[in-house]
Amino acid sequence: MDKYTGFYIDKPTGNNIFSYEERENKKIYVPKLIEGSLDDVSIGEEIVFNEIDEDIEIKAKGLKNMIIYKYQDKDAYIFDNHNHAFYFWIKSLEKGNFTKGCKLVHVDQHKDTREPENYDVDIENIDDVFRYTNEVLNVGSFIKPALKHNIFSDVIIIDSSYGFDLEIEGEFVLDIDLDIFSKDMDYIPYDLKVSRIKDLIKRAKVITIASSPFFINQEYAIKVLKELFNYDIIEELA
Repeated sequence: MDKYTGFYIDKPTGNNIFSYEERENKKIYVPKLIEGSLDDVSIGEEIVFNEIDEDIEIKAKGLKNMIIYKYQDKDAYIFDNHNHAFYFWIKSLEKGNFTKGCKLVHVDQHKDTREPENYDVDIENIDDVFRYTNEVLNVGSFIKPALKHNIFSDVIIIDSSYGFDLEIEGEFVLDIDLDIFSKDMDYIPYDLKVSRIKDLIKRAKVITIASSPFFINQEYAIKVLKELFNYDIIEELA
């Protein structure tokens, strides 16, 4: 179905570069991509992100699978580490699901606008996009390449109370990091975040969603994810 068939990264590249030399564990897992519903979003047993934080090695388990979720008339891609959004943006562009040069709306605890190691990727070649996404990009460096290669003309970052008050017009792709619901972001009312993101979901052309296991409890992240799509309500009505 896709190049995401489930594989390990054991070299110090991409997301595996963090604290690589100091870590006990030397490999991380990238889950398989499947078509499914939010019922299929579950926590796996593999380490997907590994870093040493304050002398403690954090071995974060992520999602069992990445999911393409057909929501109404649009594609929602759900995955753990945020750099995979870059691949799914290009994939969506190939499918004609949004207009090249539209806006990106990035809802996240972090800006994710670090410079990547390089910008050397052929966006017309999906194999090269896959290589670049997994071997060069990491969880903090995937937005600038999308701007550099004119996938998006601008990024609107919602990472504060001010951001949630912005009026967004025109066509956009919505990129959500569920760590916007982490404890560090509790100063923004939960109901405000949910209602605003629900509105953006309705209007977006494509949706990419990262569960970010290093930054938020995954069980809680999945619970919030289902609320954003009114999934529990839909299940009760079915």
